[in-house]
Amino acid sequence: MSEPCCLDTSGRMTENMASVDTTENMASVNTTDSRINKSTRTKPLCTNGVYKNPWKTWKDPDFVLKFMYKMLIAEKDCSNIPCKTQELDKHLPVLTPEFDQLENPPNSGVQATWIGHASVLVQLDGITVLTDPIFSDRCSMVQWLGPKRYRPPPCKVDDLTVLDAVVISHNHYDHLDHGSVVSLNRKFGDKLWWYVPIGTRQWMLNTGCKNVVELSWWEEHQHSPNPNIMFALTPAQHWCKRTATDTNKALWGSWVVKGPKHSFFFAGDTAYCEGFKEIGEEYGPFDLSAIPIGAYAPRSVMAAQHVDPAEAVQIHTDVKSRNSLGIHWGTFKLTYEFYLEPQTRLPEELRKADLSEDCFVTLKHGETRIFGE
Repeated sequence: MSEPCCLDTSGRMTENMASVDTTENMASVNTTDSRINKSTRTKPLCTNGVYKNPWKTWKDPDFVLKFMYKMLIAEKDCSNIPCKTQELDKHLPVLTPEFDQLENPPNSGVQATWIGHASVLVQLDGITVLTDPIFSDRCSMVQWLGPKRYRPPPCKVDDLTVLDAVVISHNHYDHLDHGSVVSLNRKFGDKLWWYVPIGTRQWMLNTGCKNVVELSWWEEHQHSPNPNIMFALTPAQHWCKRTATDTNKALWGSWVVKGPKHSFFFAGDTAYCEGFKEIGEEYGPFDLSAIPIGAYAPRSVMAAQHVDPAEAVQIHTDVKSRNSLGIHWGTFKLTYEFYLEPQTRLPEELRKADLSEDCFVTLKHGETRIFGE
């Protein structure tokens, strides 16, 4: 198996990046694609094992001084999350999923259930995929400190009966949660496949995952249990960090899942960048996209790493999505915008773009909807 590859500062790929680990072997993944030459697509920059976004829209955050000053001193916190559960239940109800519907998804369309934050259970063409699972109370390295849920998950991992694959966008604690990974492994074992950006494979193996596919941007993998399903890692503008010494030593990205009849795009956690137009050109249109709409204020801190609702609508357009679901809001307090603002601004931005409000929606926690029937 090849070692993780980097690009030189000109953006040239130095060696094949894709790798897969299973309980049976460790072998290279065939990522050959005859449709177009992907060497023309934008690649991540990497120098001395550290990844970097290739776009002018990226600005390296000052992880300590700038963040603390802007978030704690210079900016006003307008989140105003109610303390009373009754008030939260009124505006952000949590539904118990219809498990019979999850166990018997429709033959036509893409069925999606919002678990909360960036976690979505997606079902298409006979496969069930979970995005960035987090069922824990806190998104942190410990469960006694760090951002805490103000809306509970609509179900537990043990309640899930069907799951084939998990896609991880990057390694931040609100997207790669140790407790949730352990619970999913305990529930589904070696029947479950994990798709991760390059640099995250070893963490997954150390946590007990068996079938781990590691890709870089524009690399594809035919899902081994069902070769009719294709997974591809695609660009996003973000960054990675789990410890004091591993900043950007793993890649981040978005995900494409394509079946014989339907397709799904998961934008992950991202700012706006030119990469989304390339994704639309290469893989669009999509029957459903899950696109972040929250955690964007103050813009002086967040603009280079998180989209706001207007930019989310632009991503929807760029990737040529027929339907989109707003995620990354209404679950954890991470930033300073009013806690319901992502949901209320989204239809406003759709009207400004002359788009139907029905083409890009939000769901209640635990709610299931079929898109693109």
